[in-house]
Amino acid sequence: MPHLTVVFISLSGNTKSFVKRLSEYLKSNQDIDIHQINVKELNHETFPVKEPFLAVLPTYLEGGNGIDDGDVEILTNPLGDFIAAHDNYKNCFGIIGSGNRNFNHQYCLTAKQYSKRFGFPMIGDFELRGTQADIERLSAVILETYKNFLER
Repeated sequence: MPHLTVVFISLSGNTKSFVKRLSEYLKSNQDIDIHQINVKELNHETFPVKEPFLAVLPTYLEGGNGIDDGDVEILTNPLGDFIAAHDNYKNCFGIIGSGNRNFNHQYCLTAKQYSKRFGFPMIGDFELRGTQADIERLSAVILETYKNFLER
């Protein structure tokens, strides 16, 4: 596995920081280059992603409580549009969500919703910028999930 593609959106910089540190960790520990696609920089443009990829996104919601009282995804919709375009979702082997645990049931809710909407697994989560322990833990999960995706 010489490279891995990560498609993400970062608004406050937390997700971008996580993806950067994840990329550095995988390069130095597994000799894997990460191809990063930050959907925020695409200005709503889409294109086919032919190789398997991981999606990473934060949760920004308006209203609701995450259980029984609706919610509206805000700000991160371009990632969902990108994944839906050109049937890109078929090459997504998993999604990782980020959020703030203070939001209780809404923590990482957008990633859970994307997992259900597109039919790929939510393989992990991290809070805010994530810790080094999150990077190490999720790297192992990413590599295992990617391997299983290729073997199917």
